[in-house]
Amino acid sequence: MSTEIKIKASDGHSFDAWQSEARGEKKGSVVVLHAITGRISHLADVCDQWADNGYTAIAPSLFDRISPNIINSYDPDGVKAGICHYTSLTEKQILTDIAASSEKVKRNQPIVISGFCTGGTWAWVSAAKLHFDAMVNYYGSHVPAWLHISPNCPSIIHYGDIDHCVSMKEIADIQTANPDLKIKIHPGAKHAFFNPEQESYHTEAAKISWAQSMEFLDQVLF
Repeated sequence: MSTEIKIKASDGHSFDAWQSEARGEKKGSVVVLHAITGRISHLADVCDQWADNGYTAIAPSLFDRISPNIINSYDPDGVKAGICHYTSLTEKQILTDIAASSEKVKRNQPIVISGFCTGGTWAWVSAAKLHFDAMVNYYGSHVPAWLHISPNCPSIIHYGDIDHCVSMKEIADIQTANPDLKIKIHPGAKHAFFNPEQESYHTEAAKISWAQSMEFLDQVLF
């Protein structure tokens, strides 16, 4: 069961996070980055899902740099607000909080970076600029704008074939720039297909992508 904790970053900033301790066989840890909606309750469930698979999981509230407890709705106004929130943060601030989250759950075992939507974009940047042993990325929305850098660890990224944020052409460009990157395309799936709170939720794609991610980590980490 995820619990809410406080984390202090290296610059003194304190922020909230969901954390769930690994259950059963301990495999490692994971930092899970939220979408433009903020640290919604779904992220607590995702942390529990990781924990059930042997990974201590933490989901930091990156928007706490702006104000505590920011949650944006799924409607157009919420999307607009979320974009404004993320763009008001600097790369240094975001990476500082991700690094602090990583330190909080480091257990002398492999540590994974993961994220959804814009959180997937920052998972990409983190995999390139911080130390992680693997990346599991769900529909990183601005990855095409970051092709000048590449993950420095084994990485898998999931997209639906009708994602409105990233086109199939852009996905092909991501693959061309990163030949070793494992890209999984999910037929009939839209953006945010993993989130059961959204109308775009795709049960089969969510189930299959999770199984693919766990299999990938078993292959590259152990």
